[in-house]
Amino acid sequence: MTAAALATPIANPAARTLSPFPSTRALALEQTPMSGLELVFQRGTQPDLDALVGWEFRGINRMPLNAINFAYAIGIKKFVKGFFRAEDGRVMGYNIPVARNVLDGRWHLKPSDSEPKRFGFYEVAPVDPTARDNEYLHAVLLDYGKGGNAKLDPTAGLRDYLVQVDANNPDLYLGKAYYAIGPARLSTNFFILERHRIGLTDYVRR
Repeated sequence: MTAAALATPIANPAARTLSPFPSTRALALEQTPMSGLELVFQRGTQPDLDALVGWEFRGINRMPLNAINFAYAIGIKKFVKGFFRAEDGRVMGYNIPVARNVLDGRWHLKPSDSEPKRFGFYEVAPVDPTARDNEYLHAVLLDYGKGGNAKLDPTAGLRDYLVQVDANNPDLYLGKAYYAIGPARLSTNFFILERHRIGLTDYVRR
């Protein structure tokens, strides 16, 4: 999927001053064992979609073998996810690649902060208990199969569940990623999202 025209950034609705660096809480989650992240995830709450729309979030992938730094090696340790409302009213999202550097350093978007590459689009919605992807009813589902990606785009198989880590902190989220292979679902990793900057307006025209 390609974006033919991107909307311009909107004014900051919360008039916040956001740090360009990850919080100590986000960095602590990155060091948490997978079993501990599962507990955090189970205790999380369902995100408010309106609190996601119009924002981009710093992302940190937490792979099962964290000590091997596999995510660093293939350049996906750090990333950005953004959320917007499409013309048809659906909440959608996208990914942005980030340059490799130290984990507690700044997020430098590729190819540039002002004109980043947006790819890997997905639909965002509360989990439907009657659907195939209904593992966590207290989460929202990021469904790349409904993102309008090209048929052969490998991101189309991604299915991410997302929860808010702390009920009183709308800036920090924990995701649990799966990959769809036919009817099967393969659990792959956790990821941490933290509010980063204003994103797009209400749509991306395709």
